This record gives sequence, C-alpha cells and structure tokens, in this order.
Amino acid sequence: MLAQFYAPVVGGEERMTETLAVSLARSGHEVAVATLRGEGQPALEERDGVRVHRIGGTAQRMPFLFSDDGRRHHPPAPDPETVLALRGVLAREQPDVVHGHNWLALSYLPLRRGRPSSAYVLSLHDYSLICANKRLMRRGEPCSGPGPLKCLRCAADWYGAASGPPVALATMLSGALQRRAVDLFLPVSREVARRCGLERGRAPYEIVPNFLIDEPPHSAEAEPAGLPDGEFILYVGDVAADKGVGTLIAAHERLAPGTQLVLIGRLVEPQLIPSDRAGVTALGVLDHGAVMAARRRAAVAVVPSITGETFGLVALEAMACGVPVIASNVGGLPEVLGPDGGVLVQPGDAEALAGALARLLAAPEERERLGVAGARRAGDQFTAAAVVPRVEAAYERALAGRRAAAAH
Repeated sequence: MLAQFYAPVVGGEERMTETLAVSLARSGHEVAVATLRGEGQPALEERDGVRVHRIGGTAQRMPFLFSDDGRRHHPPAPDPETVLALRGVLAREQPDVVHGHNWLALSYLPLRRGRPSSAYVLSLHDYSLICANKRLMRRGEPCSGPGPLKCLRCAADWYGAASGPPVALATMLSGALQRRAVDLFLPVSREVARRCGLERGRAPYEIVPNFLIDEPPHSAEAEPAGLPDGEFILYVGDVAADKGVGTLIAAHERLAPGTQLVLIGRLVEPQLIPSDRAGVTALGVLDHGAVMAARRRAAVAVVPSITGETFGLVALEAMACGVPVIASNVGGLPEVLGPDGGVLVQPGDAEALAGALARLLAAPEERERLGVAGARRAGDQFTAAAVVPRVEAAYERALAGRRAAAAH
C-alpha cells in the first residue's frame, strides 16, 4: 500500500487504507504500507499485522509549502527522496501488487518500469486524478470539470499565486502518466469513475466501494464530553462551505427553538458557525472511537455536502450505527444510501434540509425504520466480508493482465 498518511493519522482516506490493509492481513495476505514519516514516528513498525514503513521526502522538510493543519502532504509529482526510499521498501518487500491510494503513488511511477511482474492498482478516493484541489470545487461552487485555463486559475486561488499553477500543471501531467502506468483503477463509486473520465476512456477499472471493518483494531468508544443531554442532530466532517455547513446552519435556524446540533471535525472555516447561535455545539476533532460513540447517541445524522462527495463514509458509518441519515442527493451519496437507507435532499437547499430534519425529529417510528434499513444495507454491502473478496479478485485481474502483457 502507498499512502501519504496512515494510522494513527485519522481521516476518511486514512481510515479506509488502514481498514483495507488490516482486513487483507486478517485474510492471510502479507501486507506492508509505505507512508510519510511524521515527527516522532518510528521508521518501521507493525500495526495489527501490517508492516508500516515510514519514509521521508524532500517536500516534507519545507514547512513553508504547507498550511498550518499539521499535515505535510506529498506533492503532485515524484519526490526524489521519496522515490529513493520507496526503492528500498520495494526491494525488501518484493510485492506482487502495489496499491496506490493518493499522491504518494506518484513517487512510484519512476520505479514502475523496473517492476514488470508487479501489478499496479490505484484507488481513487477523490478527484485528484483530474483536479488539483481534489474536490472538484471552484470558487466555492461545484466544478463542471477540468479545463487548462480554469484549472490554473482555480489552483492559484486555492494554493496561492506562486504554488497553484505548478500544482495544476503537475496534476494534469501526473494524471496522464497514471492512466498509462496503472493496470487497474479502483474508484470508490460510479460517480468517481464518471467524473474522472474512466467510463469513456480506455483505462480498465472496477468500482470497489469503501467498507467497514468487521472488528475495528482500535474500537474503544468513550462518549465525548460536551454532548447535549437530550436528542441532537449530528454532523461529522470538516466545518467547510463545500461540506454544506453553511446550508446546515441555515436549516438549523429554521428548526424549533431548542433543537440541538453537534458538529465534529476540523474547523476549516469556523466563521460558518455564528458565535451567537444557540443550540450549536462544535466539538472539533475527536478520535474515531469518540465519534462512533457520539453517533450512537444521535437522533439524526446529516451529510449536507454541496460538492460531489466521492463516496460518503460518514453516512455509511452512521447507517451502520442504526442512525437515520439525511444526505445531499449529490456525488456518491445516493449510491451509499440506496433506495431505503436514508433521506436525500437537494444540495444547498436549506429549506428542504430543515423540512426533512423537522419531519424525522417529530417521527421516532420513521427514524427507527430508516435506522434498521440503513444498518441492514451497511451490513449486507459494505463490510469486509462483502468487499475484500472483490479487492482480491481485482488484484488477480490486474496480475493476469500484467502477466499477459509480459508474455506478449
């Protein structure tokens, strides 16, 4: 596995990489992860049956390149120091399959030619194959798709005038290189496959959704301090405009006085939460166990994104807890909820969101019905038992294609 961040770093993508790695190890595979080394972390450790190699990079020693969120990302191009470190990891591990998850995989591209027998698959957790900001958002609004000039301007707005254009150009180039190097793409939803152009392209792909591990390796749940005593609406994710937090706050203002709303996640845009708004509690970033404990207490979970969510892991986790979900009818969220796993509303429509919230809060029987249906759907389609065999079959397909190409 190639992933720029790995446990104990917490985020949707990081959690899915860990979930897949641990599940494959439990299924009898030898699994190793190469990831960027954070301050104070060991160069090599074993976590839950997975060997974790923590490697360095030239970009990581340049803090001025990054925001102040504490994460020093891999650049959208090969990093010479990371390439050299990856060469050593590959020589030690001798993998049958190299599975990339994000921009760290770009440092594998210079090594690809030297590993003709290894299959190379790439999960698409976001839109980084075609979008420099990975979210397909432009000036606060959903983007219709890439274009050279608008991508350059958008990246300049997102990363700054100096860094943005090089990042956009590197994204365009690396996307083209990945399409030629990858044996099999694994988008997490049909929406990702469509928006990244895989449906109309020649690159082989299979949709492999995110899933929940059967027995989390670190499953201790302690209810976080600050939760309201009674019923509350729960939002989990970045407090950011593209996640629909502005719409959610506007919907909350339309609900009955005393309705409690709890937000858990990074305060990316804290100005979205009015300081004088009663009934709104922002708990910031919590560990995953505390988030799950909060979910089990919630009356309703809400995923109000205005951007095209690639999947919607927060919706799936709420469904697995038996909590009814209200989500935007956008991106991969309808694929997660299905026909009866929750309620869909139009993105950005505060009135519709408020109406859906009010109806569910006033109808405990309907909440119970939706919670049971959502938990059933999560258990049937989005568990390790359901998804890991699909990953194994994808690996076999990629290996067969690699062997056929080598023989030819």
